[in-house]
Amino acid sequence: MTVHFIGAGPGAADLITVRGLRLIERCPVCLYAGSLVPSEILAAAPPGARIIDTAPLTLDEIIAHIAAAHEQNLDVARLHSGDPSLYGAIAEQMRRLDALGIPYDVTPGVPAFAATAAAIGCELTLTEIVQTVILTRTATRSSPMPKREALERLAVSGATLAIHLSVTNLARIVRALTPYYGADCPAVVAYRVSWPDQKLIRGTLGDIRERVKAAHLTRTALVLVGAALGGAYTTASESRLYAADHHHLLRPRRA
Repeated sequence: MTVHFIGAGPGAADLITVRGLRLIERCPVCLYAGSLVPSEILAAAPPGARIIDTAPLTLDEIIAHIAAAHEQNLDVARLHSGDPSLYGAIAEQMRRLDALGIPYDVTPGVPAFAATAAAIGCELTLTEIVQTVILTRTATRSSPMPKREALERLAVSGATLAIHLSVTNLARIVRALTPYYGADCPAVVAYRVSWPDQKLIRGTLGDIRERVKAAHLTRTALVLVGAALGGAYTTASESRLYAADHHHLLRPRRA
């Protein structure tokens, strides 16, 4: 018996990995993260599978379901949205499973920031403009943020920022980042990216808050900020990767 932590991707059923889908198809118990996992993925579970929505459950209740499956020697598919390594709260589950001697593994998934970049047709790293992507969040009603990871500190880097679980903190995000990025810095708010009701709100730090207010977005959205999101790609230098005078093992110097 094994518990399979599976990244279900950002929403579209066909963005789950082949490995993740195959595991779901053979697991007689499936625990999933509420409205964040589409029903099409759950439909892949075998006939008669035990399907459990974990949204209304506590950690103790989730572990109780897994422990019960372990006693019956039933494999468990534990679905998390996006990639489980990002804000998936899997560490606390794995800690409990370690204590109970229940084996587990992890299958990665497509993260929301990658799906958003794809949806807006954007490379998040542009040569000589930005080469770093920072994945972070802000504190709302959830766990507090370490002081050393305050947005103002991260903003000094000028990196592309992917700010999760924070659309209700948009006013604070704008205040924190504007002194470093400028009011004209491109910003995107992606709501339920890759779902049928996806919304992509484009703007700048100067106007993104009003645009999001007008769209009435209050949850399930990712905030992207950075120069790479705008027209910078039209003037960015070409990378050395494919340059004619750049030689390496797979493309040796021609005679």
